[in-house]
Parts: sequence; structure tokens; C-alpha cells
Amino acid sequence: MVKSVIGDENQLKLVEHRLARSAVPSQIGLVIGKLNSKLDRGFVYDLVPTPPNDAGERPCSVIDGAGDVSKTKKKGSSKAKPQSESSSLFIDHDWVFEHARQVSRMLLGGMKVVGIYIWVSESLFKNSTITLCQTVVGVAQAASTMMDDSNERLLLHISYSPLRWTCRNCSLAANITSSSLWPCDFKSGKILGSLQTFRCVYNFDLRLPIPCDDGSDIKIFSDALRNEIMVCAKELKGAKALIDGKLVAGDDLSLTDDLHEVEFLLPFMQDKYLEACSQKEVLGVLLLRGSVCSLSYLNSKEPVSQALIDIKEDIIRSLQSRLDIMCDEAERDIESVNGGDQGTNSLSYKEPIANHDLQAQRKQCNLSFPRRVFVPWLEGAYICDYIQSKETLEVLKDHCTELMSLEFPTDSSEILEPELEAPALIASTVKTFWNIATDHTSIANPDTSASKARKTGNGRPAKTADFIVLFAIFFMIIAVIVFNFMGKM
Repeated sequence: MVKSVIGDENQLKLVEHRLARSAVPSQIGLVIGKLNSKLDRGFVYDLVPTPPNDAGERPCSVIDGAGDVSKTKKKGSSKAKPQSESSSLFIDHDWVFEHARQVSRMLLGGMKVVGIYIWVSESLFKNSTITLCQTVVGVAQAASTMMDDSNERLLLHISYSPLRWTCRNCSLAANITSSSLWPCDFKSGKILGSLQTFRCVYNFDLRLPIPCDDGSDIKIFSDALRNEIMVCAKELKGAKALIDGKLVAGDDLSLTDDLHEVEFLLPFMQDKYLEACSQKEVLGVLLLRGSVCSLSYLNSKEPVSQALIDIKEDIIRSLQSRLDIMCDEAERDIESVNGGDQGTNSLSYKEPIANHDLQAQRKQCNLSFPRRVFVPWLEGAYICDYIQSKETLEVLKDHCTELMSLEFPTDSSEILEPELEAPALIASTVKTFWNIATDHTSIANPDTSASKARKTGNGRPAKTADFIVLFAIFFMIIAVIVFNFMGKM
């Protein structure tokens, strides 16, 4: 259990100054940082306020004893209006959870949504303990990942009159009570400037056979891909790694530079995809191939092995985030059709590929995943976002400003685009099934590239070339037998 928490002093001062000048009696937001249970220590990098919802309403407000919502302080006032002992706190949970879900997609390895912060008075905080604990648990669920095994989050309270910071560890237990909170020692220090950066380009090639209807729950593209990403996570979890060309064995590796290159060594395995493809109940194949560029940050107090854990989790989280973005877009398309004029939209509307039934698919489908880009954040660290194939970098501005309270760079050259091509998905049935199932060289055009790969250099088909070789060997054997027979005579 985390017993002490260190916050970056520069960011804490900026947050404290912003809150002291604000004209709101309450504010809620996300704590961005890292929890290391092995060190019993937590790190806080920044506090990101949850923005107003689509209707312009704040996600957190104070309700006095009469049931009225406390209004904003008068302009120029530096102190919040005191609340009565019967005042309570209202939190728009759904909006805070959605904010946590979207922010978690933008964070890189070694950085997570590790809790919430609340700006309220001491008395109001005591009156709202259960509500705040429920909010912490909901945020943890919204920002969870496949490889997340932590069972604790932080609740950071910033009170005014007097201005004071207190930190508590919140257990993610099923039954939320006031005893779910444990006090943590909270102090500030220099953190962001001492982070080490780890970079990895992970190439993946996933082939998932599409079975005939066998009663399985995995019947649509999104579910099948999500299942395959989990398989990829298991394989990656046990992979050995090279850091700057040196094999990592324990935590004895000495690191001096700020940037380190990571390469994973995956074990050789039997081609389970080809084995599955030979079965009669297989209808088609789902291929996902591409590269993920990953960044991860390690605190100076943490061992090297933690950097590998973080970067593996970042790779899987990136694949999962891209799939979630595609599913979110599919839901919006469906809602827009259902909410519009069915008579005009029904003819032009096409169901998103993410929602297609695998068994009902009878033609090849091609789909590009969102592409990952890196945006400057704090003291040399980056966050990420995703853009679709037809989008430009301009779509990132509002997203970063609203979700992360980030001043978007005016110079586009500061934004890194290491993934020149987005990961690609191909779904195919019987016609091009074997080309995709057995091709390990190209996915650009299965009808042409795969057939070219099966030809020899002089343009003859591979079967013809094999026949010529066998005929030559047979002729040589006959010649040797005849020569030996003539020698004996």
C-alpha cells in the first residue's frame, strides 16, 4: 500500500495559484501520476480539472442546507463563501468518469489517472466522504487497463481558509465506507525534470481465424479484436527485452542517458494460425498488422524492470484505445442515423465495420486504425492522441486544450508523428482466405502481392519451378545408376 506521495513542486505551485485565484467554491479534477506498490510510494505529476459538460454546467457544485446550489464568488474576492454544516457536495459522476476515460487514452507509459483531487472546505469534505470515495472508485474503473492490477487510488484534498493539502489512499473495495480512506504523507519535490524516457517500436502481426457459428460469444469484429489484443498482452508480458542493445536481466543494468531504446524479444512459437486455418470449421481470417510507437517514463527511484512493465502496458493500452475510438465512432454513427430522418438516411447509411457480424461477412474488408501522435506536455514529457486517416493535426487542438488544460503548441513541428502508417485490419472469407492466412510479407493488396510472393524470380509459377527441380534430380539419379551399371560390365 502506498504510504507516501511526492508531487512535482512546480506543478503544485501552479495549481495552487490557479485555485487561489479562481472564483468557484468547489472544483474536481484528475490526478495524473504513478503508484508503485513495491516502493510504497506514489508520484503526482499534474492535476487536470474536469471541464464543464456539453451544457456548460460544472461537474462539481455545493448544495447548501436549503437545497440551493452555491453560486460563484464575487469577482475580485479571494475567499470562498463559507458553507453551513449541512452543506453537501454534488458531483456529476458520469461526466467525471468520461473525462477519466478519455484522459487515460492520452497518457503514455508510466503515467496514469491515479485518483481525483477536490477543492472544497474542510467541513464540506467531511460531509462528502462517501460521495468522494464512490467517485474515486468510478474513475478507477473508467481509466482501467487490461494489465492494471493496482487496488488503490489517491484522493487529494485542497482546502481553503487556511490553504492546505492532504492526501488519502482510497481502497477500491466493493463496500465503500469512511474507513476506506487511509492517510498518506504528502510532500513536494522535483520529479518531472528527472524522468528517464524509454522508446520502443513494436511490430505486430496478428491473424485470428474466423470460425463458423459455434455458439461463441465472439461474433463481431470489435469483440474478436479485443480478444486478440488480450492474447498479444499475454505474449508480450513474458517477452525478454534489450535496452540500448543490452539484454536486461534483473535491475543491474546501469542507465545514464535520458533516452533509451527498447526492443522486445518474442519467443518462437508454432504457427497456431496456420494450424487453425486447416480446420474445416474455419470460415475466414482476421488480420491485424502494423507498428506501435511507444514512450514510457521512469522515476529515478524506480528499478529498470518497472520501465519494461510500463512500456508493455503502454503498447497494449494503445491498441485498446484505438479499438475503443473506432467503437465510439461507430456508436455515434448509429445514434446519428437513429436520431435523423430514417427515410433519407437509410439508403446511404452503412453499418460500421466494427459492428459487422464475423460469420455473416462474405467479402473482404480493409480498415485503418487511428494513428498515434505525440504532443509536448510538461518539462520534456509528452502525451499522445489519435487521428483518423482523413484527419489533420488541427483536430488535436480542442481535444488537448479541453481534456488536459494544455496550451497547444503553435509550431506543428513540435508534434511528433513517428507512425507514418496506421495499423491495418483485413477481414476476409474463403476467396482470399489462404493468401491472407499464409502471407507474412505484405497486406497492401492480397489479390496481387500474395500471388507475386508465390512466384519465382523468372515469373514462372512456384509449382512449375518445383517440378523442374524434381525432374532434374530424378534425371541425375538415373544417370548415376546407369553409369555404375556400365562400369560393372
